[in-house]
Amino acid sequence: MSVDLLDRCEAAVDHRFANRDLLRQALTHASVAESRVASNERLEFLGDAVLGVVVCEYLHANYPGYLEGDLTKIKSAVVSRKTCAEMAGALGLPGMLYLGKGMSSNGNGLPESLAAAAFEAIVAAIYLDAGLEATKRFILRHIVPHIERAVASAHQRNYKSQLQQMAQRGLTATPTYELLDEKGPDHSKCFEVAVNIGGQRFASAWGTSKKEAEQKAAYEALRALQLVEPEPA
Repeated sequence: MSVDLLDRCEAAVDHRFANRDLLRQALTHASVAESRVASNERLEFLGDAVLGVVVCEYLHANYPGYLEGDLTKIKSAVVSRKTCAEMAGALGLPGMLYLGKGMSSNGNGLPESLAAAAFEAIVAAIYLDAGLEATKRFILRHIVPHIERAVASAHQRNYKSQLQQMAQRGLTATPTYELLDEKGPDHSKCFEVAVNIGGQRFASAWGTSKKEAEQKAAYEALRALQLVEPEPA
């Protein structure tokens, strides 16, 4: 692996390695390594864990109104193979990988999994070379736009999450959901739920599950508060 390639990779990730062997290993695919232990697979394993911790900490700190389930969905989206591959592509990592014969040397046409693994391996290499704070800076520099897109996407139809944040910010109260009625046989029940915020009950809604009814009831509250556009008929 040429010194020029290592220089290009350091410039791309904006980190000067004290231990360049870590960088070499991060860029070495199993198809060309002396053994799989010498490839980037072990670094990929560590990088996946470090990436998860950094993203979870960021979500916990920056989205205090989100429930555990919402945070889990966003985290799953932003640490996915697809997102890691996109970040690797933006950095040009696929074209810097040391690959075996028969595999593309410029990164074009590489499986998404290889690009994602390269990003995670780089995360681990920076972590081992410079510690957690430097790694956090690297990760967040590239992943925050993906987090914001995932949050916007999850927010679009998650009326409970929207209402939770709006209520805590503007009304200094937490929404509670009240089951008013249920009808039908056990295998096909319908549920009626209403939202209460600070003693005010909003219009109830029916759903084929409690979760669906709660989402619809949250929408009714948001609509009453004029915080959401009416859904098309």
